[in-house]
Amino acid sequence: MEAINFIAESKPLKEALKSANLLKSLQFNTLISGEEGTGRHTLAAYMMPDAPVVHADDPQLYTQIENHPQIVIDRLSAIDSLSRLSQSVQKHGTKVIAIADDRFAQGGNESFFSVRILLPPLRERVEDVPPLARKFMLEAMEMFGERETGEVSEPDLRTLDLSRNAFSLRRSVFLHYFAARMGEEELLLLNEAYLSSKMEEEEDIYRRELFLYEVPLIRAGTRRFKSQLKMSHAFGLNRNTLRKKITEWKEYL
Repeated sequence: MEAINFIAESKPLKEALKSANLLKSLQFNTLISGEEGTGRHTLAAYMMPDAPVVHADDPQLYTQIENHPQIVIDRLSAIDSLSRLSQSVQKHGTKVIAIADDRFAQGGNESFFSVRILLPPLRERVEDVPPLARKFMLEAMEMFGERETGEVSEPDLRTLDLSRNAFSLRRSVFLHYFAARMGEEELLLLNEAYLSSKMEEEEDIYRRELFLYEVPLIRAGTRRFKSQLKMSHAFGLNRNTLRKKITEWKEYL
């Protein structure tokens, strides 16, 4: 299920989208809360596409409320006075959708907001991760002029970063996109740029940074060969040497 860019495959987001569709034509003030990158702004834009978005600490907030029938208030936790906001909204009959983090949503603001929609983090709704990852992969392809052929290579979902929800997920997908298309010269350039920043430390640089080569090699070999015996043969290493390398870099594997 998708509305504009609001992808909803998980039960919580399907319910949120259902509520949004019902609220579009109703004069209710709505609080959308959750962590950053959970889709709060996208859902608000779907509900009120023509409404201006104003930060709660913007000096023009109350002027905007006075001059617009609908308004989206971002960063509600920065509001100077919720009672003043309530009075202004009631006076001018403005419909409000406010965006806040989940901590602010737990406060005592029930009297102002008739409806509260909580968007859980991606780690609690993994059904939304694959379609979002595919969307971001298509974004990368379009950005760099690559034509979609019907089959879009998708990254390993286990390697994706969900710490900042859609923000970190998009970054992960773009990194996978570049990694799959890089040649030797590009990889060498990236490594050189990174290692150049380490030269100032001037202590055991070679030994300390060797993992940049060995860890990816072991990871790729583990996926490809499934056994240390086959991997040691392919690498041209003694099996005991390979085991030592795996033990040495275990924190990265």
